[in-house]
Amino acid sequence: MPGMMDTILNLGLNDETTETLAKITGNERFSLDAHRRFIQMFGKIALSVNGQKFEEIIESHKKKLGVKQDVELNPQALRKIIQDFKELIRLDSGKRLPQDAWMQLEMAVEAVFRSWSNPRAVEYRRFYKIADDLGTAVTLQQMVFGNMGRDSGTGVAFTRNPSTGDRKLYGEYLRNAQGEDVVAGIRTPDSLDAMPPEIRLDLDRVSETLEQHFKEMQDFEFTVENMKLYLLQTRNGKRTAHAAVKIAVDMAGETLISREEAIARINPGDIDQLLHRTIDPKAHVKAIAKGLNASPGAASGIAVFDTDEAAKLGAKGDKVILVRPETTPEDIRGIIRAQGILTVRGGMTSHAAVVARGMGKAAVVGCSSIRLDPDNGYFKTSEGMIVKRGELITIDGSTGEVLLGTVPMIEPELTEDFRTLLGWADASRRLGVWANADTPEAAKKAKEFGAEGIGLCRTERMFNAPERLPIVREMIMAEDEDERREALRRLIPFQLSDFKEMFRLMAGKPVTVRLLDLPLHEFLPSAEEAVEEIENLRKRHAPASALETEARLLTKVHQLSEHNPMLGHRGCRLAITYPEIYEAQTEAIIRAAIETRREAGQTVRVLIMLPLISSANEMIYLRRHVEAAAERVFEEMEEKIDYKIGTMIETPRAALTAGELAKYADFFSFGTNDLTQTTYAFSRDDAEAKFMSRYLENKILTDSPFEVLDAQGVGRLISMANQEGRKANPKLEVGICGEHGGETKSVAFFHQAGLDYVSCSAYRIPVARIAAAQAAIATTKTMSTV
Repeated sequence: MPGMMDTILNLGLNDETTETLAKITGNERFSLDAHRRFIQMFGKIALSVNGQKFEEIIESHKKKLGVKQDVELNPQALRKIIQDFKELIRLDSGKRLPQDAWMQLEMAVEAVFRSWSNPRAVEYRRFYKIADDLGTAVTLQQMVFGNMGRDSGTGVAFTRNPSTGDRKLYGEYLRNAQGEDVVAGIRTPDSLDAMPPEIRLDLDRVSETLEQHFKEMQDFEFTVENMKLYLLQTRNGKRTAHAAVKIAVDMAGETLISREEAIARINPGDIDQLLHRTIDPKAHVKAIAKGLNASPGAASGIAVFDTDEAAKLGAKGDKVILVRPETTPEDIRGIIRAQGILTVRGGMTSHAAVVARGMGKAAVVGCSSIRLDPDNGYFKTSEGMIVKRGELITIDGSTGEVLLGTVPMIEPELTEDFRTLLGWADASRRLGVWANADTPEAAKKAKEFGAEGIGLCRTERMFNAPERLPIVREMIMAEDEDERREALRRLIPFQLSDFKEMFRLMAGKPVTVRLLDLPLHEFLPSAEEAVEEIENLRKRHAPASALETEARLLTKVHQLSEHNPMLGHRGCRLAITYPEIYEAQTEAIIRAAIETRREAGQTVRVLIMLPLISSANEMIYLRRHVEAAAERVFEEMEEKIDYKIGTMIETPRAALTAGELAKYADFFSFGTNDLTQTTYAFSRDDAEAKFMSRYLENKILTDSPFEVLDAQGVGRLISMANQEGRKANPKLEVGICGEHGGETKSVAFFHQAGLDYVSCSAYRIPVARIAAAQAAIATTKTMSTV
């Protein structure tokens, strides 16, 4: 959790040891500076004094001396600052700064333990789903001083570039400073090239040693004290998803790790970072400012200068860019909700840069050409342009540019390294990966991302299109079956065209078409809209026939209204009342498949899915109607195709009676969104709007069951239905088409449960491919240790 836990440096310094340190080193300024730093950190962290008050004291002394940098403060000024700091602590905390080193140590240890529960650490763990009960350790480490003068300094280095993954030492160095200056972004450091050449050579050797030992990209902090290099810490480095993929593939190529280890290294949840949009290179844009390109990708949003405001607006769905002098760990709430981050100070290894890269957010840091005035709600560029709070800006984390307004973006493309990794993943996984796609555009994108079929094509869109909706309403308003069939007959050419376009794109692959699921009232205006239209017609003195038609429509709206539409007259229940709807859809599907084969030489593997089935008798009744419609098309076209009829398992009863259903179904597809709702008796919209956040905060639920599959409850139903279904029908094909199909933990469960495939949205397909491979590799490892 970089930056989330507290650190106290220079511990043990007091009035006496500070004077002794000055005599030993012959450097009074250094000794006083170290003491000043200790008091500031100890006061803020151990005694809970407002950290901004310390900064205000420093700024006032710099202003008196007419200097800009902390390093320009002379010994006399530092002594006065130390006295002011002590007085601030006394007044603010009611305690005196302890002079006893052992008391300092005890209080510091307690403070670091407490920091595990500070708001920023809690928020960070919530975002990354880190368990609160893990706890922390406290490390005690001998000080080395980077603030001894020009031959000393401090820095942070990565053994490879954390943004791009390039195999080149990457980092920053700050002369005459301590580590907190770099990571907190208080000063903007230089590149590693600014280091003394002999120390830089030592650093290169250290970098190579660390990688060979850990076989991972390392993020390490170091200090140079009087031309001697010290390592302070090392850890596996945070990186962008782009860098993670490149590093994994490169390390496998360098034989540092195996291909299986390369796949296991990738966090599937981070992969959508690779699918960030970037600014269109053809767009004519002019930067209003430029900083350091700290985290790639482009982001647009309104400029917001306050962390709490950014968090609040972001939670409502507003797109914001958080603009700060520098970010501190306390800004984590705003960073999580923001589209991107822009800071005036800080370098490539500052808190803002590291956290943004880890979260896959665009970030531009160290943009010193802008003058920020958060109190008055604006920033000013070097050319005098004023950008006020709430104005739209765009940041390009790949170039470091800041732009006014929104700019054209382009969709991402998979890199060669990523294609290589996905190829390795495909060779390792057992689960198929299909796509949820309702349009030819979505199917095309899914195919580009490696979809092996369509696991869910919803047909509601084919009824909702503007040129079709009047005909659909005629069908709903029909007085008898003949009128309904006539309206449905006029809809067939539209559906035929839609299906043919989809089938041409997916030729040779399976396509699962879910027949109409929505209740009919979804295709009509609301009662309020119908009443308003009647009033408008009256005001315009419309003909009586028009008023009568609208009045009939209002009557039908009232007739079709339901207290609980989700559990009402929809899905298979609608088709049992009006079987001609599913017959017309089946005719369009079968006809489109045959025409596609005639025109393109091959067609898709057709799967027709009946929604909301809960009993075998529903399945038997509707299967008979679907088969009859297909046979009519075969007879008319004098040609046949193979097709399957199955059902979506989305109610507990369907799962519990899967053995019976499977006798009449060729496939099952678990609709985990509705299955979760019906199992928990949760309305998703109401749960997420009203109480889900409290359930998560109070640890009643570890994850939202709509995001991560509930393995104990919903998962048990899936496992049971899969086993009983296959026992009754050994040829049964079983998959899942809910949103869980692209979530890492859920995919691992589906692999263990023995499903054949997962289906998810196009942009989640790469995630599912990696997650399925990781599940297979983990299973193989487990079996090999048994």
